[in-house]
Amino acid sequence: MPSTRTHAPRGALVFDMRPLGRQAGSALTQTRTVPAPDDLRLELIGVPIGADVALEVRFEAVSEGVLATGTAIAPLAGECARCLAPLASSVTASFQELYLYADGRHDTHDKHEKQDKHEKQDKHEKQDKHGRLDKHDRHDRYDVQDEQNDEERYLDGDLLDLEPAFRDAVVLALPMSPLCREDCPGLCAECGVPLADAEPGHRHEDAADPRWAALKQFGDQASNHQDRRAGAIDLQEG
Repeated sequence: MPSTRTHAPRGALVFDMRPLGRQAGSALTQTRTVPAPDDLRLELIGVPIGADVALEVRFEAVSEGVLATGTAIAPLAGECARCLAPLASSVTASFQELYLYADGRHDTHDKHEKQDKHEKQDKHEKQDKHGRLDKHDRHDRYDVQDEQNDEERYLDGDLLDLEPAFRDAVVLALPMSPLCREDCPGLCAECGVPLADAEPGHRHEDAADPRWAALKQFGDQASNHQDRRAGAIDLQEG
């Protein structure tokens, strides 16, 4: 199993497929320690730029291209979603991606099948106005075809750039709400101190809401007014 280390960020995730060849069924496994590219992160956690990432990939030649199946183990740095304390951990991401030959090498059956499909589409679109497809339907179909083409990945000659598949796999594997520990109690809602560092039974006296204080003052004034009125009535009756 060949193992190499590269320090060139732009070429770290590019693999030469010449040793693999194009004979369907042939396979090649490579391991590398590569520097992490940028933007492998979410809001609270991510892979530090340039950090060592352990990568193991199995390349298998198939009729239409190269199937890449791999695993990446990357260090993580960020902050806890509950107490905001710094944290460090790691993530393991797995991926599998088919890279098509850029020269369009496919078996004869696939070529004829695609050719027949395009001929039928052209013939259908050349019908008279009573049988013609609505222009919006045609545009929608072309948009779907363009999206499918954008999702396909191709080799650049004999070179396979693994970075897009690697990047997607790592980012999807990142935790949305990272925790410093599973039972992290978070921060005190009143003073913001980490509850894990606070004294047992940490709490605050209930603070009066200013709105309730104003209402209480109004109620006291009304009560005093009623008391004075009642006293006056008693004097008149006496």
